[in-house]
Amino acid sequence: MFPNTLSGRFLILTTVFVMLAEVLIFVPSIARFREDYLLARLERAQIASLALLANNGTVSDSLERELLANAGVLNVVLRRDAVRQLVLSSPIPEPIYATYDLRDEGPFELIRDALSDLLSPHDRIIRVIGNPVQDAGLLIEVTTETAPLRKAMVEYGLRVLALSAIISIMTAFLLFVAVRRLLVVPIKRVVNHMVAYAEAPEDARRVIEPTARVAELREAEVALQSLQKQLTGALRQKERLAQLGGAVAKISHDLRNILTTAQLFADRMEDSKDPSVARAAPKLVGSISRAVNLCESTLAFGKAEEPPPALSYVPLRHLVEDVIEGERIAAGGDNCRIAFLADVPAGLTVRADSEQLHRVLSNLVRNARQAIDATGEAGTIELGAAESETAWVIRVGDTGPGLPAKAQENLFTPFQGNARKGGIGLGLAIAAELVRGHGGRLELMRTGEDGTEFAIRLPKTVSPPEG
Repeated sequence: MFPNTLSGRFLILTTVFVMLAEVLIFVPSIARFREDYLLARLERAQIASLALLANNGTVSDSLERELLANAGVLNVVLRRDAVRQLVLSSPIPEPIYATYDLRDEGPFELIRDALSDLLSPHDRIIRVIGNPVQDAGLLIEVTTETAPLRKAMVEYGLRVLALSAIISIMTAFLLFVAVRRLLVVPIKRVVNHMVAYAEAPEDARRVIEPTARVAELREAEVALQSLQKQLTGALRQKERLAQLGGAVAKISHDLRNILTTAQLFADRMEDSKDPSVARAAPKLVGSISRAVNLCESTLAFGKAEEPPPALSYVPLRHLVEDVIEGERIAAGGDNCRIAFLADVPAGLTVRADSEQLHRVLSNLVRNARQAIDATGEAGTIELGAAESETAWVIRVGDTGPGLPAKAQENLFTPFQGNARKGGIGLGLAIAAELVRGHGGRLELMRTGEDGTEFAIRLPKTVSPPEG
């Protein structure tokens, strides 16, 4: 609807503000009109009194009434030479309501008195005092009725208001046209560009070209152009990466099949009687196993089909003991050099997807076990948990050698944050992604010669979106 548009609201506001300005002008102008009206009555009354004085102070009753009627007053008092003289007079129908001395009134008093006379519907008798023109005495004083004054003020006010309305409409229309041309049309152009760009963001021809002459609008167009160019480039890169990912997935699939066959032959080579072949076979099997693991991990990560977590309340201690049991077996069972400790309250439950949380913990514990195994020394892996009013915190710590500086820089970046030799840098990236799916975060708390500790923070409530 038009009132809800920028143009419509600006037109309404402009009309209101112009009318407000006209009202602020109208009030002083009506006060000035009243003052001029009363001064004119004083001047006419002085002229009438001079006619009387020129005739030695005597005139007929009919002439006196005519002089008073022409002056528009009821009585005229002229003070000359410190003598107050009632020059012309006629019967006053009612008592005098108020006296106004035009010699001393300031602008605020004039406005107050003008509004009082304008808003009063009753005909009242007022006394007006002023200075005679041409210094023809000390003062002149008249009594008059307010009805003619109010009528003249109303007629003057209506003319002023009509003129104000015409000026307001013309001003509002001109401002409306100017603002529409300078602001609304350029803004609509930007919006149209955004809509057109959204339909095909990969089309570089739809990137906006800044043309606005208003500085602020031009800055907005330049910022939008920069954003569109970056987004177009990112979309092209994403498309290329998607194509590359598809090709890598196909290559990894075929390569995994080839390597699996090679692994079977390498396993048989371990039984060879040739000493050199028997020595080389374990290294060959290890290399092929790592290559197969790389292919399988790349395929799993490239699918990007991780389902959203199915949240339920999971007994954490039971889950932690499951993870520890599995890793203890992988480490050699009762003969392993690694001690696994669980510091989890028996009744603690967390709201999570049990399968995904199991994978995260298994990944962290496995990394810790492999880091300790690489040293050839004994070590300890501890899993602990606690809760606060807002979150559950699960800690996984070890006494291993710590993470290399290079691994810490890209710890959760796929294919870059490998924390051990032979790793491909996907385990922690996938674990962090699974934790983010729960609305939480995976953090590295410490790492060094005395070991490494990670913390999983799972919120208890859903945080409202920012902004």
